[in-house]
Amino acid sequence: MCGIAGYSLSPNCRVDRTLAAQTLLAAIAERGSDAVGYAYRSDTPEIAVTKQRGGAGDLLESMSVPRDATQLLVHVRDFTKGHPSIAANNHPIRHGSVVGIHNGIIFNDDEIIGEHGFRREEPEMTVDSEAIFALAEEADGRASAFEECRGSMAVAWLDERRPDVLFLARGAGRPLWAGACVDGTFFASTRRALEIVERYLRLRLQKVEFPEG
Repeated sequence: MCGIAGYSLSPNCRVDRTLAAQTLLAAIAERGSDAVGYAYRSDTPEIAVTKQRGGAGDLLESMSVPRDATQLLVHVRDFTKGHPSIAANNHPIRHGSVVGIHNGIIFNDDEIIGEHGFRREEPEMTVDSEAIFALAEEADGRASAFEECRGSMAVAWLDERRPDVLFLARGAGRPLWAGACVDGTFFASTRRALEIVERYLRLRLQKVEFPEG
């Protein structure tokens, strides 16, 4: 079990970006303690990534997201494949132009990487999640590309080629909730996490469970 969360906000949204990031991280903290990380995109296509071993408490106070950030990914890890002592295995994970986060496990990741001729972003990587984001990059965001994945997944990713889009997808076996307000959208592994966001950021979110697909 891992936890994922994040947001996509209008540039005019008055929500404090760092406070929102900290709130989301605290809300999913119990879902993983092996590693923690976040990524954001501001007014340029480049995606900034910060990650480290340990639980949410080790990163919470030092989080810093620029005021002009429009998109954010947050992850806490309870690892299954790809030891967290190798930083490249921890989330957010980069593959080419894509940076993403994953809750779940993919059993045929090595087969996917081999059959498509993908090269690992970093040679020491063994994490199963990279196969998802390699497919996402190759397919340019088409969710149908994930049909060959065997296992469970709820994922979110950013693509430096698509600067205005935050992608979400859910397969079998892992929860994913989204909540919309006037100036943006929040997502998280649980409905309770979105309710915490509402309370601390004083928002009213229209919450829906993201469908399996």
